[in-house]
Amino acid sequence: MTDVYPGGWSETEPATEEIQRICDEVKGQVEERTNTKYGIFRALQYRSQVVEGTNYLIKIHAGGFTYLHVMVFEALPCDGGKKLVTGVQQGHTRQDDLKPF
Repeated sequence: MTDVYPGGWSETEPATEEIQRICDEVKGQVEERTNTKYGIFRALQYRSQVVEGTNYLIKIHAGGFTYLHVMVFEALPCDGGKKLVTGVQQGHTRQDDLKPF
């Protein structure tokens, strides 16, 4: 296991039910940013970074050969816990590594 330093990104992990819930919650924001409606929106992998809240970098299968890398910031509960999409990269493959952008 690699040491994670404060503010550093975790290793890539398989997506959990919680990560899928985050994806479901921000799907509309992603569709707005990409000007595309997605029938499939399934989280595959993720990385996280604890800051004053949590940043998530999530690989999402959006149907066919469409894979997205999506950055989401989740505010602390004391700050409302809101989730905000801060970045979307299109044109990825299933094999592409999750790299912060």
